[in-house]
Amino acid sequence: QVHLVESGGGWAQPGGSLTLSCVASGFNFSRYSMNWFRQATGKEREFVAGIASSEYTFGDNTRYGDSVKGRFTIPRDNAKNTVFLQMNSLIPEETAKYCGSRNVLWGQGTQGTVSS
Repeated sequence: QVHLVESGGGWAQPGGSLTLSCVASGFNFSRYSMNWFRQATGKEREFVAGIASSEYTFGDNTRYGDSVKGRFTIPRDNAKNTVFLQMNSLIPEETAKYCGSRNVLWGQGTQGTVSS
């Protein structure tokens, strides 16, 4: 069975950092693009970041939502079937459940809370 399992959520102060992980199983991880989305209470789901598969070799293989550019990065470790979301300079409005995804496959999410 295919699974995505996120971890690493928690609490951060405004201006702080969190690093999330999404571990994949049941499929050839390196051959798929992976994404992170988030959804805050009462708001629509929002694209955060994406990284292309390892087969993509035409320059920058990442893309970001406008609100996180320059603060978030999305590295992947294919040997560990894991995609990360490194979040810096967090603001309270970024309190949300963060979910990893591969096309229509979703993890259960991990909660990130930004508050003082």
